[in-house]
Amino acid sequence: MSRRRNTGHLTLGLIQMTAEEDPKKNLAKAVAGIGKAAGKGAKIVCLQELFRSRYFPQSENASRFDLAESIPGPTTDALGQLAREKEIVIVSSIFEKRAAGIYHNTAVVIDADGSIRGKYRKMHIPDDPGYYEKFYFTPGDLGFPSFQTRYAKVGALICWDQWFPEAARLVALSGAEILFYPTAIGWLSTEPPKIGRGQLNAWELIQRGHAVANGVYVAAVNRVGREGRLRFWGTSFVSDPFGEIIARAGDREEILLARCDLRRIDETRRNWPFLRDRRVDAYDSLTARFLEPESPQKPR
Repeated sequence: MSRRRNTGHLTLGLIQMTAEEDPKKNLAKAVAGIGKAAGKGAKIVCLQELFRSRYFPQSENASRFDLAESIPGPTTDALGQLAREKEIVIVSSIFEKRAAGIYHNTAVVIDADGSIRGKYRKMHIPDDPGYYEKFYFTPGDLGFPSFQTRYAKVGALICWDQWFPEAARLVALSGAEILFYPTAIGWLSTEPPKIGRGQLNAWELIQRGHAVANGVYVAAVNRVGREGRLRFWGTSFVSDPFGEIIARAGDREEILLARCDLRRIDETRRNWPFLRDRRVDAYDSLTARFLEPESPQKPR
């Protein structure tokens, strides 16, 4: 097992890229991007959601299940070798074939010695125009873990998970210092520009809120480019524990680097002690789907 070496400054790398139809070409592009990020000092590098293919859930097509693979498998083997050679941590989103008829959208954390430190299976599965993921993905069953790597303790949630504060909270409570969000989000070609800008602003705002509420770094890496009816907006970013953007990409392919100071987590939480002041004795109703107005709360 790798031992943690860094308790202060740490550089993150986010690989924002377009995708082609050929998974091998996408893997080669990702490997090249990871190598460049590592060459510029990145110690933890994250890839976008489902980076090995174009975003196939725009339609329901059973032949797309052929894109799935096991974990461990070809992608984790290739990335594990790269992580070991470069002595870096890699966070990767993979279309996982767990068994016949059971598939997941899975984030794998590969440590700097090339081993698989852990994995997270996407919990919140959307079913919206252009995002028909319920056809492909079984909801995750591994909870909201974080994983101790050589350089930091990290958690990974995936795309639609970004909108749920409960998920971010649970990953933070498990000890994560950095919360990664591999993402595939963009505009439908039929949406007016004003609505699109509002969606992008909300997407960034809620994730910055997760950083503030939990006192962690948040790193969101989105794909970019036009695929079918979707134009992915890129703008990958890293937020510090106070919600300030310390690095943001544009709307083209980019290797985004962000230098983080992990000591800011403790500093921020001392001054904004949200975790200390949580009323854990009063949150039972959060497990309800909805609270009917006439339904009384449980007596305390």
